[in-house]
Amino acid sequence: MSVTERLFTSLLRQPATPLITYYDDATGARVELSRATVANWAAKTANWLREECDVEPGAEVSVALPAHWQTVGVLLGAWWCGARITADPAGAQVAFVAPGGVADGATTVALVALDPLGRGLSRTPDNGELDYLNEIRIYGDSFDPWQSVPGDAKALLGSTVDEIVAEATDRAATLGIADGARVLSTMDWTVPDGIVDGLLSVLAVGGSLVQCANSTPAALADRQASERTTVTLMG
Repeated sequence: MSVTERLFTSLLRQPATPLITYYDDATGARVELSRATVANWAAKTANWLREECDVEPGAEVSVALPAHWQTVGVLLGAWWCGARITADPAGAQVAFVAPGGVADGATTVALVALDPLGRGLSRTPDNGELDYLNEIRIYGDSFDPWQSVPGDAKALLGSTVDEIVAEATDRAATLGIADGARVLSTMDWTVPDGIVDGLLSVLAVGGSLVQCANSTPAALADRQASERTTVTLMG
């Protein structure tokens, strides 16, 4: 099974539970997504990647995005297809970047607007780039893997599905993230360590994430209280 099936889909037994609450104190944005809503985003992404971009198990997908609620759907959707996440767009089947990002050498470039309301880009992309959010809207909210992803398939750079799942569980213990923890984090989701520590370790223990961007120490302290977080990860 894929990383998504191993670490995320089992959480859908409690679909209404929050998975990520995202704050950007530069814009005042606060977005909270349940596990079910994240599953819908991930499924749409997976369906689009498979049907429009021919992403099959083993294909390289580059992700150069910040720690953001939209990035969760990108990562889980790509893994659901069996993709191998990389940091280098050169040779990637699909490269996900924020507007203005560089993705030289990728077959398909998907621009992720990172809009707080989930809207697409305000302009038509240039040079054959695609507007990720507008592209995936028409795709289904459920995903049926046609092919099983083996545990020894590469999932994150050179690490396999089995290795990533084990590492996420180990890192949760090391970071003090207990089962069901509510985690406040300012960590970047760098490839690979930031993704494992800042996202997958939380999923591995059925936790929820309060991801904060552009926050002052005072704002973080207030958020720890208001969101009732039990663990803090500082980037």
